[in-house]
Amino acid sequence: MASPDELTARLSAAYAELAQSRFAAAVRMLQAIAADHPDSHTAQHACGGVLSNLSAAPAAEPYLRRAHALDPTNAGTRVALAFALLAQENYAEGWPLFEARYEMAGGPEKPALAFPEWRGEPLAGKRLLVWPDEGLGDQIQFFRFAQALAARDEDVALCCSPELERLFAANLRGYVAGLGERTEFPQPDYWIPSGFLPGRLGLTPQTAPQPPYLAAPGVRSIAGARIGVATHGNPAQLNDAHRSLPPDQAARLLAIPGAIGLHPEQTSVADMAETAEIVAGLDLVISVDTSISHLAAAMGRPTWILLTRVGLDWRYGFGERTPWYPQARLFRQPRFNDWPAVIDAVVSALADFPFTA
Repeated sequence: MASPDELTARLSAAYAELAQSRFAAAVRMLQAIAADHPDSHTAQHACGGVLSNLSAAPAAEPYLRRAHALDPTNAGTRVALAFALLAQENYAEGWPLFEARYEMAGGPEKPALAFPEWRGEPLAGKRLLVWPDEGLGDQIQFFRFAQALAARDEDVALCCSPELERLFAANLRGYVAGLGERTEFPQPDYWIPSGFLPGRLGLTPQTAPQPPYLAAPGVRSIAGARIGVATHGNPAQLNDAHRSLPPDQAARLLAIPGAIGLHPEQTSVADMAETAEIVAGLDLVISVDTSISHLAAAMGRPTWILLTRVGLDWRYGFGERTPWYPQARLFRQPRFNDWPAVIDAVVSALADFPFTA
């Protein structure tokens, strides 16, 4: 039997390969470690987690299922398995495991509210507070489920990031408040994180409100602008180095005739409602995986989303489309870190795009 020190040393060597972007070598090493340590939760989770993070959710699933069987209480494994299942549109199993994010060390914390979390109880005569879950893009993605509740005539109060308050208030029949130090909202009976809504409601992307489910308050036309471009995300996001474009490839997009940058520092907008007004006046939005891609796609605008192969979010699956934003077109890296090929494909596809006259 191998010693714990031996397992640790082998895992460290595999992670060193990952750090150098030698992904194929790292995967081979991790698969060998998992085969040699079938009863090690650590070995099974490491292999499955890395495979899932490298856009190989179907290959990751058996390892993560094995890790979960070895330690069903491990929140990190439950979340990793959830991501692999959700990427494959297995929502029935994935959503309950997804909720373990709030149990992970270093994960999001549930707010200390004085009323109970909603777990599916009847809402007749009750008010439900929807709490913002994760970043701006996640809040936009899950906003449709608050709309689904409102469409059932449920009494919904929604908190969100301040940047989204005006946009959400214009698109939800219910109370909307931007979350701040002194946010006020009607006294609710229950609360729920927005990311828990699809699982608790039993809804999927296909059965929830479809894009366009967000509309801009107006249209803001910019002379000569036809294409909106978002080349980077929040640098504080853990995977931002992989999801954002390097400067030279960002410059290629911004050099396209009629292209303008959509980031707040480029447009001087005050909030996402104003960004939505700019998007409404464009023919096309080209964006990496960030809040602007969610915004444009949720508005039903022609949207091309540029996707990394490292740390890719589960919502984008494996094809040219995602069920979350079926009208959006996905451009994936053909090889790890190969952004030039993605931009080449975008430039080529623009030749056939039906721009307005």
